[in-house]
Amino acid sequence: MHWFDNADAIAPALPATWLIRTDAAPRNLTERSALRRSLARRLVARQLGRQEEEVAIAHDAAGRPRLDLPGGTGLHLSLATRTGVVAVGLARQPLGVDVEQVDERATPPFALLHPVEREVLAAADAAQRCSLFARLWAAKEAYVKALGTGFRRAPESFAISLLSETAFRVTDASIPAESTGTLRIMRNGGHEIMAAAIVVAGQAAAISPPDRSASS
Repeated sequence: MHWFDNADAIAPALPATWLIRTDAAPRNLTERSALRRSLARRLVARQLGRQEEEVAIAHDAAGRPRLDLPGGTGLHLSLATRTGVVAVGLARQPLGVDVEQVDERATPPFALLHPVEREVLAAADAAQRCSLFARLWAAKEAYVKALGTGFRRAPESFAISLLSETAFRVTDASIPAESTGTLRIMRNGGHEIMAAAIVVAGQAAAISPPDRSASS
């Protein structure tokens, strides 16, 4: 897995995720969607050596972003936005990406978590609880995006285990094989702390450090 901070970075291999800080402040779903798609078109065009006008992004029947043009690339796309940070994931298999803000004022919604996750949060120091929850929730949302269900799949029906600062495992009784994913923590403009996660269907996590040479 390759992580990039620069919208102009070209991944040497896939899967890859770009976490791009922007100055945008989208006010609603329409503006967030427009921001995601605009940046995704730019990234995909650079990755494929095309012009932006040659790239078209639509959505499939499940609501996942789909690369319509150029055709025949075999690429899968996942997008997320939070407080001006845009996450764009590209892979050869279905994938999900998510980014969440660590909100020190929020109370984690324990009722929406798997019992294993509730125990982990309850046992954590209060100072660490919000960061743990942001990582858990980013991983959960990335997973259901990779499944193509979104949160039509109940979030408490599967468990995220944080293996390290950069890796997690998904235990899902409805799917025999365990899934793994990767995590990253970043600062947005030196203020908000963001947690990002990616899951690629059918692929074990292989962690690469962020591309600092391409950082903005």
